[in-house]
Amino acid sequence: MADLFDTAGETPNNAPRPLADRLRPKTLGEVVGQEHILGDDGPLGQMLLHDNLSSLILWGPPGVGKTTIARLLADETDLTFVQISAIFTGMPDLRKVFEAAKLRRQNGKGTLLFVDEIHRFNKAQQDGFLPHMEDGTILLVGATTENPSFELNSALLSRAQVMILNRLTLAEMELLIQRAEKDMNKQLPVTADARDALMEMSDGDGRALLNLIEQAFVWKGKVDRDDLSKRLSRRAPKYDKSGEEHYNLISALHKSVRGSDPDAALYWFARMLQGGEDPRYLARRITRMAVEDIGLADPDAQRLCLDAWQTYERLGSPEGELALAQAVIYLALAPKSNASYSAFSNAMAAAKQTGSEPPPKHILNAPTSLMKEQGFGKGYKYDHDAEDGFSGQNYFPDTMKRGVYYSPVERGHERELKKRLDYFSKLRAKRKD
Repeated sequence: MADLFDTAGETPNNAPRPLADRLRPKTLGEVVGQEHILGDDGPLGQMLLHDNLSSLILWGPPGVGKTTIARLLADETDLTFVQISAIFTGMPDLRKVFEAAKLRRQNGKGTLLFVDEIHRFNKAQQDGFLPHMEDGTILLVGATTENPSFELNSALLSRAQVMILNRLTLAEMELLIQRAEKDMNKQLPVTADARDALMEMSDGDGRALLNLIEQAFVWKGKVDRDDLSKRLSRRAPKYDKSGEEHYNLISALHKSVRGSDPDAALYWFARMLQGGEDPRYLARRITRMAVEDIGLADPDAQRLCLDAWQTYERLGSPEGELALAQAVIYLALAPKSNASYSAFSNAMAAAKQTGSEPPPKHILNAPTSLMKEQGFGKGYKYDHDAEDGFSGQNYFPDTMKRGVYYSPVERGHERELKKRLDYFSKLRAKRKD
């Protein structure tokens, strides 16, 4: 277990080192990107300026400098840097880390504990950090590619500040290439177009970019974009069907449909399919969009989604995916209304608040003589016998004020429903008179 808690991370001078390791920044000022948190006005910059560094959660995609920043923070604050990975560390290992940190503290030295993939720790393991964070035994810096609000305990989050790290821009990746060329003392043997392609293939991941260009430096002659695609495997799109990217992309799809933009909706739909998403999951979510965001403004939308879902089940991929794509287009262009969704939410809230109120007696059946004696069913008006087929009676509990939950919009089919609702409201007022 000694290697697990290595605090130095040093490599012998004569050992070969990957380009990404050779170019690892020596100071925070050398870090490429993340100016929004590391700059003088950024939260980390301000913490260091006022010498009040707190525990942190570094949240961002791979290859943007989370480990490097943690190591350099330890250097800046004269803390002993200890690195562990949640993948390989259990509770007995954590206890050893905490005991070593306590001894270090007794000798006047603090510990910055860097936990990679911290979201992989379970609740009990996460809770184990709390007392040691509170008494100052450790300053925790956790790194995660997953949304901390989903994966980390609220108790842990309340004791640490979340810093969001961004994927590298093309300009920042170009700076990395220039640093690599300086280190190698030669130009990257690719055309300008292929240089751009290398950055695109890296998908904002600085480490991936440096690994790609390290391969490219050994090539002879100028390599163009077409030849580049043959020599290097294109980096797979960042997508985790159970993680943060999953929720980001389905949110983008849903909001594009709600925003009546069929082109954007199709793009995010295609992105999810290319990332390996189960089309059945998409069929379910598309149907949900029809129910939530279109509703009775276009009752055909829900039926069309169910038909598309069934078509996919019969045809499978890839032909069945076209039916789902057609449903996405239809939903994006359909009139929108969340009136039914809001009405149901309002009714649920009212039901929760008045859940024990009985119905008015006049709408209760009276199958026994005792119930008739109690007034069950007395005064009930049969709507079919009433003028206009509408009695206007009260159907809410006697002690409850009449609720108004459904407010249809002036769009699509709901325009007609609104006319009916207004009509019945006028009749109800007339019957009261």
